[in-house]
Amino acid sequence: MVAAGSAPDPSTARIAGPRWLLAELTYRCPLHCVFCYNPLDFATQGAELGTDQWLRVLGEARAIGAVQLGLSGGEPLVRDDLEILVAEARRLGYYSNLITSGVGLNEARIRAFKDAGLDHIQLSFQDSTRELNDFLSSTRTFELKSKVARLIKAYDYPMVLNVVIHRLNVDHVGQILEMAEALGAEYVELANTQYYGWGHLNRDRLLPTREQLQRAEEATNRFRDRVGSRMRVFFVVPDYFETRPKACMNGWGSVFLTVTPDGTALPCHAARMLPGLEFPNVADADVATIWYQSEGFNRYRGDAWMREPCRTCPEKVKDFGGCRCQAYLLTGDPANADPVCDLSPHHSRVTAAVERAREAGAAQPIVFRDARNSRRLANNPAA
Repeated sequence: MVAAGSAPDPSTARIAGPRWLLAELTYRCPLHCVFCYNPLDFATQGAELGTDQWLRVLGEARAIGAVQLGLSGGEPLVRDDLEILVAEARRLGYYSNLITSGVGLNEARIRAFKDAGLDHIQLSFQDSTRELNDFLSSTRTFELKSKVARLIKAYDYPMVLNVVIHRLNVDHVGQILEMAEALGAEYVELANTQYYGWGHLNRDRLLPTREQLQRAEEATNRFRDRVGSRMRVFFVVPDYFETRPKACMNGWGSVFLTVTPDGTALPCHAARMLPGLEFPNVADADVATIWYQSEGFNRYRGDAWMREPCRTCPEKVKDFGGCRCQAYLLTGDPANADPVCDLSPHHSRVTAAVERAREAGAAQPIVFRDARNSRRLANNPAA
């Protein structure tokens, strides 16, 4: 093992260090969201890293350049050492962001987070109505989330709301924005579902129609015109309705480092699904070795791995070939051109998925994210 904070091998010296560390502290979560990006087999994965292991990871990632820290899950508030990790993040110089459903956040804990130096809290809602919010998460949490939103304001954190958008709530975008305004939000992210994990499993039920998206964008623009600079609203269109892929993680192994609850290190939160790749674990190697030297992080760096049409496409410097996980889910081969791109020979897979979802719609059963379903799917992926 290379010592923590050691310099990269000269052959990899041109690779910059990560800037963003996503610490997925746990897959435990009181919610059962139908669009969760956690892996389908989360219930069968290894034991969570302990406090000392996470403290080491924070230090090693910071030593090679990470400055932004996301504390995520599952629900990170189920970890009773979260305040310790926040305090260490402040000592190391991270800008720290707690990504939470709000379940488990009370006044005592938010005061402790404030004292420990937490910079930012991002609170999720599922909808503007109690009925749909609670249905989509299979919990009774709407009133709790509303109380937590007020608590976040009371402790002088920026009010940042995240609402995952899909067919079941996209027609409520206007009401969702009104709710955010009433709660005093400064930032709202209307994050259309990205179809990985449980979102991909439920894709035919969740993928909206193009007409729904158009109405939602119009409602968003009307709201922006009304509130002006008082609130920033981000509307993230799902890839399936684009003609060019997103610059996934600003390039594989370029900016973003995820560490999963059991310590597996990934270049994006969904990469563990990809076949033919072994991703290292922070229990077995230090972060510098993982980032600079592991095969998992180097496989899709740069553009030498690209096939046509990506290899000679002038837009590869903008989109880095798109998303490897999306390419795998839609074509079975992560090295293919992302099918979202209309230059991809596989683009018809995307248009077919949109049409299939339109036709299937409510007839498709919906599968909630929970440990029982996770174990069932791990034992029988075709179920």
